[in-house]
Amino acid sequence: MASRIEQNWYKKPGLLTLLLLPLALLFGLISAVRKKLYTLGLTKQYKASVPVIIVGNISVGGNGKTPFVLWLVPFLERLGLKVGIISRGYGANPPTTPFLVTKDTPTEQGGDEPCLLAQRLACPVMIGADRQKSIESLLQHHNIDIIVSDDGLQHYKLARDIEFCIVDAERKFGNGYWIPAGPLRELPSRTKTVDLTVYNGGSEAFSYALEGTGFFHVTDNTLVNETYTEGVSVCAIGNPKRFEHTLREKGIDLTHCLHFADHHPYQPSDFSPFSGDAIFMTEKDAVKCRTFAKDNWYYLRVDAKPTQALEKAILELLKDKGIHHGL
Repeated sequence: MASRIEQNWYKKPGLLTLLLLPLALLFGLISAVRKKLYTLGLTKQYKASVPVIIVGNISVGGNGKTPFVLWLVPFLERLGLKVGIISRGYGANPPTTPFLVTKDTPTEQGGDEPCLLAQRLACPVMIGADRQKSIESLLQHHNIDIIVSDDGLQHYKLARDIEFCIVDAERKFGNGYWIPAGPLRELPSRTKTVDLTVYNGGSEAFSYALEGTGFFHVTDNTLVNETYTEGVSVCAIGNPKRFEHTLREKGIDLTHCLHFADHHPYQPSDFSPFSGDAIFMTEKDAVKCRTFAKDNWYYLRVDAKPTQALEKAILELLKDKGIHHGL
């Protein structure tokens, strides 16, 4: 049923949308009241002692935040800033919170996206639902100049210096309704109040392309010079069609395409019907499958390639906000 509802978000509104509309209106009302309490100062915000950048979105499902964070952190580090990342850690089950995720943390503890960030980046990654405690733990144990929050655009308790709203250029805002009638946490007008709306794909000035930069073995992260040319696509991301299109562009003939819900906790049984086939997946999927993967399972690494206009806009924004290191 959940899958059917999500598919309905990107179609013309029908009966299912109409049935879910009262719940959507209730969601929108609660969200608006909650936000107003913070903007009027009736509910207290937490202001960190270092600048905070939010990388979020106004819709549920994958919009490409993680690749953007994977690009943004080294970009900030090249400017001389020491970066720390916080994340709610959706799907994680840490022994305690806040919890520092390292490159050796199992995904069952750290969650797929935080584990991926910790494996690809050199900066500390802290997870926990209480973002204030996560930030305070980072600042207590690490030398940090700036915090990047992976998601949290609607977490108004946390004061922020810069907001980036990531939008999937293909799917954009779906049918334009709040959850559960549509994919939206906030209405599209919210993009007018953030510092930068950044498009994943498309031809907008402030956008980035996701470029495949090589196939790697799921088992050990080693680069593959040559893969099978036929296999099964498996992914648990918001827009699987984009990934499958990229695989086909790379010359992979896809015999089957398996779709799972975002953050799906993979089990070996998910792959039982395809025990002898080559498997192709995203890097976010791979971190959850490493312990039981086979030699002919591969992931495609993708990196965000921003436009020059986006890089320039971010530099100007950092200057305007008084974040001066290396600028």
